[in-house]
Amino acid sequence: MRPGEAYQLISDNVQSVIQGKAEVVRLAIVAMFAEGHLLVEDVPGLGKTTMARCLARSIGGKWNRIQFTPDLLPSDITGVMVYHQRAENFEFHPGGIFANIVLADEINRGTPKTQSALLEVMAEQQVTVDSITHEVPRPFLVMATQNPIELEGTYRLPEAQLDRFLMRIFVGYPDHDAEVRIVMGDASGVSPDQLSPVVDLAGMQEVIDTVRAGRVDPQISSYAVRLVAATREHVAVRYGASPRGTVALVRAARALAGTHDRAFVTPDDIKDVAKPVLAHRIVLTPDAALRQHTADEVVDDVLRAVPVPGLAALNRG
Repeated sequence: MRPGEAYQLISDNVQSVIQGKAEVVRLAIVAMFAEGHLLVEDVPGLGKTTMARCLARSIGGKWNRIQFTPDLLPSDITGVMVYHQRAENFEFHPGGIFANIVLADEINRGTPKTQSALLEVMAEQQVTVDSITHEVPRPFLVMATQNPIELEGTYRLPEAQLDRFLMRIFVGYPDHDAEVRIVMGDASGVSPDQLSPVVDLAGMQEVIDTVRAGRVDPQISSYAVRLVAATREHVAVRYGASPRGTVALVRAARALAGTHDRAFVTPDDIKDVAKPVLAHRIVLTPDAALRQHTADEVVDDVLRAVPVPGLAALNRG
């Protein structure tokens, strides 16, 4: 199946339940195509859980929800070895991370030790318990949520953890017409459980492999590197995006190109994903934060300042 066809089928299926959030759905599917992970930051009640369920149903995959609380243990996420007395052996009991789409709900309520249990599996798509490695199902997407309006009982995500997320997005409130459709849909009983798969897991993996094979011109790679380097030099920035951020930027742009059935990346693809990919990797100076500057504004400044490679340069590349 072509990536563009898969994207349209999944997008239409999800948006039959999630109303008025086409851009949010688009970025979530891009993250899935790129085999990245998604951090969704917004107030409760905006459909974050519903979106995870809709994505899983659309690809015929398994989904798990892990509710992060202060008493959640790392083994609840990764799994644990259990001794069976009759058989006289140990058996691995998988944790909640073993699913195609995992909703890590209110991740900032988990302790730092519990949050760190996600690091290996998000980066390597595998879990190591008692020196034995267990691979998670493919495709694999962690969608983590955090509530920005409640600070009591929360633990700030460290930069190393944030860097593991391909993108951070904000859902935002729906407009009037979309909210009316949400209310009418709830009254008529429309739910994610009613969705039928539009792409199977094998087809989804084929799409991911096709996207990964997309061509990235050396000039495009150079443009991405210069954008990320500019975040480190910005006057309002204490720490800019890391080289992992550059890799993530190109990966997301390649996946976005795939949704348009293009096997090559353009500068516009890079620019379209720059904010969700880079903003959460930027740490502002205390003075900039005091003046209420934002990481999004830094990315806007960088996009304006860094020259875009022209068609002639791309052709030479």
